[in-house]
Amino acid sequence: MDVAETQQSWIIEVKNLSVSFGEKQVLKNINFKVNKAETLGIVGESGSGKSLTSLVIMSLLSPNATIHAGSEILFNHHNKTINLLSLSQEDIRKIRGNEIAMIFQEPMTSLNPSLRCGEQVEESILLHQKLSKKEAKEKVIRLFNKVKLPNPERIYKAYPHELSGGQKQRVMIAMAISCEPKLLIADEPTTALDVTVQKATLDLLKELQQEHQMSMIFISHDLGVIANVCEEVLVMFRGDVIEKGNVKSIFENPKENYTKGLIACRPRLEERYKRLPTVTDFLADANHQSEIYTSEERNRFHQKIYQQTPILEVKNLKKYFFPSSLLGQSKEPSVKAVNDISFKVYPGETLGLVGESGSGKTTLSRTVLLLEKPSAGEIFFNGIDITQLKKDEIRKLRRDIQIIFQDPYSSLNPRHSVAQIIIEPMDVHKIGSNKKERLKIAENLLEKVGLSATDLNKYPHEFSGGQRQRIGIARALALQPKFIICDESVSALDVSVQAQVLNLLNDLKSEFGFTYIFISHDLAVVKYMSDQLLVMQHGEMMELDDADNVYANPSTSYTKELISSIPKL
Repeated sequence: MDVAETQQSWIIEVKNLSVSFGEKQVLKNINFKVNKAETLGIVGESGSGKSLTSLVIMSLLSPNATIHAGSEILFNHHNKTINLLSLSQEDIRKIRGNEIAMIFQEPMTSLNPSLRCGEQVEESILLHQKLSKKEAKEKVIRLFNKVKLPNPERIYKAYPHELSGGQKQRVMIAMAISCEPKLLIADEPTTALDVTVQKATLDLLKELQQEHQMSMIFISHDLGVIANVCEEVLVMFRGDVIEKGNVKSIFENPKENYTKGLIACRPRLEERYKRLPTVTDFLADANHQSEIYTSEERNRFHQKIYQQTPILEVKNLKKYFFPSSLLGQSKEPSVKAVNDISFKVYPGETLGLVGESGSGKTTLSRTVLLLEKPSAGEIFFNGIDITQLKKDEIRKLRRDIQIIFQDPYSSLNPRHSVAQIIIEPMDVHKIGSNKKERLKIAENLLEKVGLSATDLNKYPHEFSGGQRQRIGIARALALQPKFIICDESVSALDVSVQAQVLNLLNDLKSEFGFTYIFISHDLAVVKYMSDQLLVMQHGEMMELDDADNVYANPSTSYTKELISSIPKL
C-alpha cells in the first residue's frame, strides 16, 4: 500500500479525476476536498456526474470505464495518505464498508429481498470486525435503536418487503455506520421519502455525524436538502464542476447561470409563478424573471370554474381491507385505507392530494378509477354513479379517466417501442380508423409533450427519466381523456426536469381543458399545481380547502407538521 505521513485536517481529496466510457468523457478534471467532520454537498441534474464520482471513490465503477492517468483520490488513512486508485482489490475491500461507507439512493433495491434485514447488517460487521455472531447481533440491535427503528427485534427478523420506505432507509443507514466509517457517502438518500420522513432522516444523519465526528459527501438534486445539511457545496454540470464554495455564498450569490436556474426552478411556497422557471431559461438569460400569478387572476379563474357542475363527486367513499385466513375472511377490517371521504372536482380544476406514504392517497385514486372496488360510498362522474356500472361500461369509462403513474421506469413496457406504447390504448378503444392514422396521432402527441416524431421507433431504455415521463403523459393523452390522475408523477424527477413536466401539465390543461387530481407527498409541488388541496392521514381527510389557504392557515397539527418539514433554502 503506497502511503505517506500526513497531519492534514481533510479526510479525502479528489484531484484531477477524469473518467471515460469508450470515446465519451463523463468526468472532466474533478477537484474537491472534504474536511474531517464536514459535509460536502454535490448537486446537479441526472447525468451531471454526481453519483459516478461517488462510485469512483468506492471503487465500484463498471469494467468498461477508463480512469485517466493523473487522476488521484487521496484518503487520510490513520494519518497516512493513500491513493485509493492505486490500491489492489483486496486492500480496497478492507476500506470499503469499513472506513468509507455508502447509503445508496434506492432502499427498495439496495437491500437483498431474500435476506432478513438484521442478517444484512450483521454481514458487514462480521466482515470487518472481530466479533462473534452473538456480539454482532447485539450490535445490530443497538444500531437499530440508534437509528430510531421501532421494535428493533422485529426489524432484525423482518424481510425488506415488510418495511416502509423510511424504515428500509434507516436499515441502510445502520448498515453504513455499523463500522463507524470516517467518510459516509449519501447518494440521494431521501429522494423517494415523504417530507416528514425525509426531515427525520436528515436529522438522524446530522446527529450521527456529530456523535462519530464523521465526514459526509451528500449527493442530491434538491438544493433545499443540501442547504439544511451541508457546509460546502459543489455544483456539477455535464461532468464538470462549474461552481463550489460554502452553502451560504453559493445560494445567496450564485455566479453561474446553471446554478441560478437550479435554485429558481423549485416551486416557491410564498408566491405562485404562471410558469416555473427552468435551467434552460437561465442558461439563455441570466436575468430571467418569471411572471407571478396574482391572487386576483386566481380568484377570477375560480369564480369561472366553480359555477359549473362538478365533473367528479365522491360521496362517503370507503375502502377497507380485510385479513383472510384458512377460516375465511375476517369481518373486522385490518386497514381502513379510505375512510368516509367526500369531495367535488370541477371541470378545468386541479385537486391536490397530499399526505405521507400510507395515508391512503393512491388507494383513493385507484378506487376512483375502479381499479379497487369501493367498500361503501358513491362516485359520480358526469352525474353517473360509476360504482353501479357493468364491466363493459367501466371499460368504456377508462377512455375518459386516465392515470399518469409515479415511476416512469416501471410503467413503460421495456419490450415495446414508443409507437407501440402510445398506439396500444388507441387500438383497444378504436381511436383512429387504421394504423397509419394512429401513428400520425402518436407523432403529434410526442411533439406536444416536447419529444420528436423520430422517437417513435426507440425503446424506453433509450430515454432519460424525464423523457420517459413525457412518453407516459403522451400515452395518457392518446385516449383524449376528460380527467387525468397524476399519481406522484414528478417525484422521481430532478427539480429541473420536474419544473418542465409541471409546466407541460399546466400547458395541456389550458389547451385541452383537462381536469386533474394531482397526488404527491411534496407540499410545495402540490400547492403550486392545485386549486383545492385535500390532506389525508391514515385514510382520513384532515382538511379540504383552497391550496393557498391550507398553506397560510393550516387547521390541523398534521398539516402544520407537513409544512414545517419542507426543506427551505
